[in-house]
Amino acid sequence: MRFCDGVFYEQIIGIICKDARRDVEGVIVIHQYKNNGYNIVLDVCSGSVHVVDDLVYDVIELYEKLNVEEIVKKLPQYPAEDIREACEEIEQLKEAGQLFTEDTYKDAIIDFKKRKTVVKALCLHIAHDCNLACRYCFAEEGEYHGDRSLMSFEVGKKALDFLIENSGNRVNLEVDFFGGEPLMNFQVVKDLVAYGRSQEKEHNKKFRFTLTTNGMLLNDDIMEFANKEMANVVLSIDGRKEVHDFMRPTRNGKGSYDLIIDKFKKMAELRNQTNYYVRGTFTHHNLDFSKDVLHLADMGFKQISAEPVVAPEDADYAITEADLPKLFEEYDLLAKEMVKREKEGNGFNFFHFMIDMTGGPCLYKRLSGCGSGTEYLAVTPWGDLYPCHQFVGMEEFKLGNVDTGIEKTELVDEFKLCNVYAKDKCRDCFARFYCSGGCAANSYNFHGNLLDAYDIGCELERKRVECAIMIKAALAEEGE
Repeated sequence: MRFCDGVFYEQIIGIICKDARRDVEGVIVIHQYKNNGYNIVLDVCSGSVHVVDDLVYDVIELYEKLNVEEIVKKLPQYPAEDIREACEEIEQLKEAGQLFTEDTYKDAIIDFKKRKTVVKALCLHIAHDCNLACRYCFAEEGEYHGDRSLMSFEVGKKALDFLIENSGNRVNLEVDFFGGEPLMNFQVVKDLVAYGRSQEKEHNKKFRFTLTTNGMLLNDDIMEFANKEMANVVLSIDGRKEVHDFMRPTRNGKGSYDLIIDKFKKMAELRNQTNYYVRGTFTHHNLDFSKDVLHLADMGFKQISAEPVVAPEDADYAITEADLPKLFEEYDLLAKEMVKREKEGNGFNFFHFMIDMTGGPCLYKRLSGCGSGTEYLAVTPWGDLYPCHQFVGMEEFKLGNVDTGIEKTELVDEFKLCNVYAKDKCRDCFARFYCSGGCAANSYNFHGNLLDAYDIGCELERKRVECAIMIKAALAEEGE
């Protein structure tokens, strides 16, 4: 058997590149790539991932184009009988639906406007104010193209009531306290958590609260409360001190790294190194971002995320197309180091390399993404509803208010249509079932419509998935 043991199935994943195979309609169904010494073949529509030897890798590339004897002639460097044996195994996998699987999902898609949706999550902008002056902040230091403001308990209460009333039969509801800096309005955070808990039994709901913070106001009391009530906490830090301090200064221009690092370490330990993330942003100024990720790992953090900045093209910190080769190299370096550390017993999780190869979200989720504008909404301090936090302040995307509910139903219908088969760039991309079409806000900001895609983001996403699968292959081999 020339297919390595430990073949992965289930999760739909993939990447587009020059070695892709297409079905009769020209849609890519197979992708082959080499990474860190592994030959990997992905069957996008079945979700199968095969780690193979050189012979099988080369045979698969020709399998749908030539017959067996033609393949034998085309690959004289391999023994003919070995090629024939490989062809038999490939055919068996094809018949089993694990190679060259056709995309049947597109035939099952109906008009997404007709699908009844419920609201399941809110991003509460508890504070349109911040005590940092981050250079890349899309929220304009917490102001979101408007005035500084803190959400009142009354508005927050109406938001939770709106969520309960519009959640249908869904039991588990999610609420993220966001900003700006939400801890600048911590008393209202506490009051709203208490109110939400008081409503759970009566309405058969269960709230899952989360908190995103820059850490400046963290103290023991807040940590104790967060560890009791918050299902997840996101701690914003960009990595190395010099990188963090340059992009995330205080209002008076001083660095903030030294003010938060010890508090973040304590928070991670109090949460037993689970149910949190230290979350950084890398920019054109730190294209060597793997060093920032590894710095955080060396500081003892086990749950790490680093996101590429999304910025106007004229910003000095914006990531450009010319930066991509360096960023690809950084992802490869990071993936290789993560395998090494995991084998040494000192591993950590990196958000974008975490792929569940034995399960995953439901079909609808894989096709339609985060649910912004339909299942997930953002609420401003004065109660206005937007599709997500990145649309806040863009008047054309104001959906309604917690007092009146959703008023622009036609806009909700537009967001319902944000699925991978409605986007030209997604239909022919192996990553479509993993990223689910990407971010609608990025599409709109760069192309002026919801059904396009942020091209640099797509390139980085494909590379991340490629590395993630390699890590799975390497660790599976170690466990054999």
